[in-house]
Amino acid sequence: MRISKKTAERLRNLINEETEYRSGPQLVDFFNQLGSRDYYGQGFPSRWKYTDEKISQINGTPELDKCIKILFAPINFVGRIADLDIYINDFNQYLAFDNWKVERKGKEITFAKTDKIDSLEKNVIQNEDEFLNREISNINIEGIGLDHIIIPTLKERIEEIKLCLSAKASLSVIFLAGSTLEGILLGIALKRPKEFNLARSAPKDKDGKVRNFPDWTLSNFIDVSYEISLIKEDVKKFSHSLKDFRNYIHPYEQMSSKFSPDEHTAKICFQVLKAAISQLSK
Repeated sequence: MRISKKTAERLRNLINEETEYRSGPQLVDFFNQLGSRDYYGQGFPSRWKYTDEKISQINGTPELDKCIKILFAPINFVGRIADLDIYINDFNQYLAFDNWKVERKGKEITFAKTDKIDSLEKNVIQNEDEFLNREISNINIEGIGLDHIIIPTLKERIEEIKLCLSAKASLSVIFLAGSTLEGILLGIALKRPKEFNLARSAPKDKDGKVRNFPDWTLSNFIDVSYEISLIKEDVKKFSHSLKDFRNYIHPYEQMSSKFSPDEHTAKICFQVLKAAISQLSK
């Protein structure tokens, strides 16, 4: 199987961050399963660069198939099979443009040829519209349980997001919604440190120790919050653009990722924030 650059970038994100956070040594172990003989030490490149290089090396070889099978191995998602299916369905949106799709049959991961791009896109749009059109009236920030001193600031941000939506300032909506949700989840984590630190999806450093909360990404907070049942699957599923908001703050990162958010993307991100607040307040 040979995949395009865009599909390879999506695969890198799934390996590095999304299915689980993998440190430098863990990435070396991952790719050494595919025949590499690397070791982690001084001069090791960035995690993103390393994974990009390894995917480029195995692209078009049987090792790429093996890489995807290891990534999506159901044994690694015990208790999280619903998450696994979401990851596979998301990856298939990209893989369809390479005329392939991943299929899970029980505990087996297989591949099949496909040329059905339109139906995949239609399902994604339909699911997004269903989520976007859901009425979320319970935006009870006070009910989340954060320190009262932060509540006025959060309310001001919600109102500013609404103004940005009216002005079609989509990128501003994503920045505000992403940073606001990250702040809310950080506040909750500080009040419930044991639950967050003991979660399987808690990010770890190269020594295997859980990172300090200020070093967590929004993606980390969302994954752990979902794992310990603070938020539901819909927030996790539709938070893709929101989780990457920090990358888009830097113009060169935005340019390299070719990210140009539209009003629809902005509305989805605000809906994720509202849904998260509603679920957390319960």
